[in-house]
Amino acid sequence: MLKILLLIAIGFVVLAVIRTYQRSLNKPSAPAKRETIVEDMVKCAHCGVNLPRSEAIYSGGDFFCTPEHKQLGKK
Repeated sequence: MLKILLLIAIGFVVLAVIRTYQRSLNKPSAPAKRETIVEDMVKCAHCGVNLPRSEAIYSGGDFFCTPEHKQLGKK
């Protein structure tokens, strides 16, 4: 009787190991970590819209969102 219980227990352990392995195969791989670049935000001197510094137009010590606002100048 003890041998039968031992065989059943070993069977459950083997089944658990196989299921765990199969689940690990089905999991999608972890997505590659992207480095997020944080960029300073600046405010348009004419309308007050916030935009990334790289997209802003710098003129006369102020930032502007469009060439038109640059021409109109500070409000």
